[in-house]
Amino acid sequence: MDVINHIEIGVTDVTASRRFYEAALAPLGLSLVISVDAARTMRGTPRYGFGREGYPSFWIHGEESADRPIHIAFTATTNDRVDAFHAAALASSGTDNGAPGIRAHYHSRYYAAFVLDPDGNNIEAVCQSG
Repeated sequence: MDVINHIEIGVTDVTASRRFYEAALAPLGLSLVISVDAARTMRGTPRYGFGREGYPSFWIHGEESADRPIHIAFTATTNDRVDAFHAAALASSGTDNGAPGIRAHYHSRYYAAFVLDPDGNNIEAVCQSG
């Protein structure tokens, strides 16, 4: 099982960046596997997920400035480990950015928790097998 579930970065021109990543990642065997229209995102801009074998492990979304914090999601093997991650992160100076729970807007088994690290990066633990 992979350690990193997915990484997401902000880009200033999401359409141009989508075209760039489609071309640049193709030689690595990565392709655009999912497009999420702006109406379905919390950011109000489209999101594009790239990956292999149908799973998006690298995401981009629109941002006014590309110097925003990044988003990294670590794979958890159980929902209990997601809960433990969240508790440990909060106890170690992390800031809650989304309590553990199902994120049905992704899919019915997407159990995740989000914290901001001391620099404001959005760190997630996710279990998708529960």
